[in-house]
Amino acid sequence: MSAAPIQPKLAVILSTVAFAAIFVALVFIEKPGIGTGHFFYLPIALVAIALGPRYGVAAGLLAATLYTVAFVLNDRLPTADVLTFSTPIRTLTYTLCGALVGWFASRNRELIAQLEVLAGRDRLTGLPNARAFEAAVDRRFALGEPFALLLGDLDNLRRRNEDVGYGEGDLVLVRLAETLGRLLKPGEEIARVGGDEFAILATVRSKEDAAARANLLERWLAQDGLDVTFGWAAYPAEGANALGLVRVADERLYARKLVSGRRAVPPQLPKAVG
Repeated sequence: MSAAPIQPKLAVILSTVAFAAIFVALVFIEKPGIGTGHFFYLPIALVAIALGPRYGVAAGLLAATLYTVAFVLNDRLPTADVLTFSTPIRTLTYTLCGALVGWFASRNRELIAQLEVLAGRDRLTGLPNARAFEAAVDRRFALGEPFALLLGDLDNLRRRNEDVGYGEGDLVLVRLAETLGRLLKPGEEIARVGGDEFAILATVRSKEDAAARANLLERWLAQDGLDVTFGWAAYPAEGANALGLVRVADERLYARKLVSGRRAVPPQLPKAVG
């Protein structure tokens, strides 16, 4: 898991306190050789990490301004030195620090967001994977409204792979994913949860509605040359949790394959002759 990002509100509070403390130290404690002004890099970086490069640059400008004002107010410091060419140089270093740190932090957040999306996607089809589907199921349970879990299994994929190669089988899976995506109703969610198995969360009111939805999908897919068998389970009538729904849907899927002859029954071993 990635580390939690710094909250902008907290970053503003902490950086404000830091800016004020450093400014006070420059006015009342600083004397030649101490270098208290270097501590301004800390709140600059904090602002840049939390809010991005633009705010980092603004924090750098604020630090340069506070540094100059503090030198003017502190009688122990040579004001003439700070009001020369060193002021634009210090302003440049402060603002560059804010810009670079802010850019790096923003880019890092973008990459993490992209990785999180990829972690929840199936590499072949681009659909949500089993991990993302589990989160989708949890969201449905949190809503507490009736829904159905449909499990669809592509028939004879193994035989197709053996006959024409795995590349052709992958193309069929991609076509199935695209077709299912077009057939989804608003509010339905789909994922690839196994090698040849797809899952759909459908907003229905009963197991009869779930059965009708599964049968309709089978017919539509068959018209597109895709033989898929569906099993289904309705919440809350047929399961109170994800495991229960998956078990009911999987058992129904397997039974329907047996009835239709799409799944071969394992052969019985001959009895030993006594």
